[in-house]
Amino acid sequence: MIEIKNMAEYLNANNIRPSVHRIKIFEYLYTKRNHPTVENIHKGLINVIPALSKTTVYNTLKQFVEKGIVQIINIEDNETRYDADTSTHGHFKCVKCGMLHDFSFDNTNLGIKDIENFDIHQTHLYIKGICKKCKN
Repeated sequence: MIEIKNMAEYLNANNIRPSVHRIKIFEYLYTKRNHPTVENIHKGLINVIPALSKTTVYNTLKQFVEKGIVQIINIEDNETRYDADTSTHGHFKCVKCGMLHDFSFDNTNLGIKDIENFDIHQTHLYIKGICKKCKN
């Protein structure tokens, strides 16, 4: 994940006007790295920004995704999570505790045989199981 020292400058560099709401929402995603839902972000910031609505969080995340600084994670049909790490990496979801864990993989040789000569623009790799913590 890239290192960001100034959230407002980073947003500006990505053609996003750095309002207080946008800075705080991106800062939450970037620093927590917990793959939150809209609800998680709203609960995490409501004490900092009392007037923050879920609609504002949703619309801000939509803009971040459109600008390519946040990616959507859809491991479950009924749950959308967000990740400020837009590098190629996979996500492991523990079926016991529900936590998501990042992992890296070699995107150049996935061993997929039926798509030779295709141009791959995105790769999403989701794995479900039981994490080390829950296993012990």
